[in-house]
Amino acid sequence: MNNSSNLLDETLGFNRESFQGSLPHGRITLIEDCVETSGAFVLHHLLKRALFSHSSSGVVLFVALAHPFSHYDRILRKQGCNLATQRENGRFLFFDMLKLDCPDGIEGLVELFHKIQKTVKVCSSPEYNRSDITIMIDDISLMEVATHGSSNYVLDFLHYCHTLTSEIGCSLVLLSHDDVYLSTTAPSLMLQIEYLTDVVIKMEPLATGLATDVHGQLTVLNKEIVDEHGTLRNRIHNFHFKVKENSVEYFYPGSRN
Repeated sequence: MNNSSNLLDETLGFNRESFQGSLPHGRITLIEDCVETSGAFVLHHLLKRALFSHSSSGVVLFVALAHPFSHYDRILRKQGCNLATQRENGRFLFFDMLKLDCPDGIEGLVELFHKIQKTVKVCSSPEYNRSDITIMIDDISLMEVATHGSSNYVLDFLHYCHTLTSEIGCSLVLLSHDDVYLSTTAPSLMLQIEYLTDVVIKMEPLATGLATDVHGQLTVLNKEIVDEHGTLRNRIHNFHFKVKENSVEYFYPGSRN
């Protein structure tokens, strides 16, 4: 793993032996970004993490609403991960939903969930024994577009997926664009999604404006972490990042020369 990713990994707890390099079981991670500061690089990093965990029994179910398979394969190849090979080995299952359209409401999302549910049950069966199952969705904003603005249908779908994290121990990773909802007067879909999640990773531009050596700031909120005294509390980390060609550098403000 590239050393430039260590700060994010440590913040998410990947250095702990209990996580064994993979995403923690049964937890939901939300990646929030905006037009000025894309969070796709975090999704790609977590995808590589899930496929390159110590456990060879891991599998990723990737629901793509934003890009075709070739897009993710090209990016991950630059990071040393061949998605085509992982797909052939049955460790990367790609759901191409670019043309998803649900004019009749929830039916299209119910069908999608049934596909995911069926796949998860097969992967977790004794025949395949995939113990580390991660579901990734890129992105929730486009899912709402597919339902013609019906955020309630999207929330229902996410609640269905949430049952898989609690019943089977799947990990769920979501990417969404926070600024899509800034003009709405109703309670934000993002706030409701945040309520469901265990970890929120938020990308924002620098408050001071553009900089050549810093591309944005990143906030990680880990909910209900048990501290050294056995007390549940939220833990927040803030740091800056710079996206390079094949990697990302993370650093605390003022720590660079």
